[in-house]
Amino acid sequence: MFSRERIEYKSRDQVRVMRRAGLVVADALDAVRAAARPGATTADLDAVAAAVIADAGASPSFLGYHGFPATICTSVNEEVVHGIPGPRVLAVGDVVSVDCGAIVDGWHGDSAVSFVLGPDGPLAPDAEAPDPHDAALVRATEAAMWAGIAALASARRLNEVGAAVEAAVELAAESAGLELGIVEEYVGHGIGTAMHQPPDVVNYRVSDRGPKVRPGMCLAIEPMVSRGGAATRVLADDWTVVTQDGSRAAHWEHTVAVLEDGVVVLTARDGGAERLAALGVDVVAL
Repeated sequence: MFSRERIEYKSRDQVRVMRRAGLVVADALDAVRAAARPGATTADLDAVAAAVIADAGASPSFLGYHGFPATICTSVNEEVVHGIPGPRVLAVGDVVSVDCGAIVDGWHGDSAVSFVLGPDGPLAPDAEAPDPHDAALVRATEAAMWAGIAALASARRLNEVGAAVEAAVELAAESAGLELGIVEEYVGHGIGTAMHQPPDVVNYRVSDRGPKVRPGMCLAIEPMVSRGGAATRVLADDWTVVTQDGSRAAHWEHTVAVLEDGVVVLTARDGGAERLAALGVDVVAL
């Protein structure tokens, strides 16, 4: 059923199917992180994700989407989003963002992670990185995502999410003494029977309040943050988005369902319980 804004509202049973898709995505991203090592190529990571999705009996959301040629997006360093996996060899100190989507019984899940690559694989968030500012960027972007999800739990209007994301980025920038830019050309979105649906979920403050938050909304909340300016450009492959100033970027994303009794993060194994509890939000059971 659609509202006048053409937002697709889901039943609890439909959200349960989306949860299955979300867990396939979580499995694929875990496998990609485990395979990410210096010397591995981004194509190697794509093959890992493709195998996990196939083994689950699911389908990749990205492959063939408007002609996209791969299962995941792999964006490295100055690449913000939509990087195409290929022969690029990963190295210690790279900032790697991986975006993945999967379809189960016609319903989508979508999630993204970022990490700094160490000698033995992705570094823990609090580990010493070759460039501490890269680690701070990754932490700030993830924290901003969770701040947006927490805001959604009590929001009356959708654009309260963007205000919370921007406030979290500002706080992180001040705490770390960094310039951090929020990419504005690419935003979060509704998700369900299609990967991208209304409404847009912006990552910054706007004067418009946006649509009312209602049970049945399923949203991909996904801030993209740079260590410099927020302006971007698209490379000649017509997909890869990079920062104009060459600054490094990070991208985090989760699919979140709004239900009558609260929210649940469909692409987090624990439904978002641990991270949201720290922000005073309880998740609901499906």
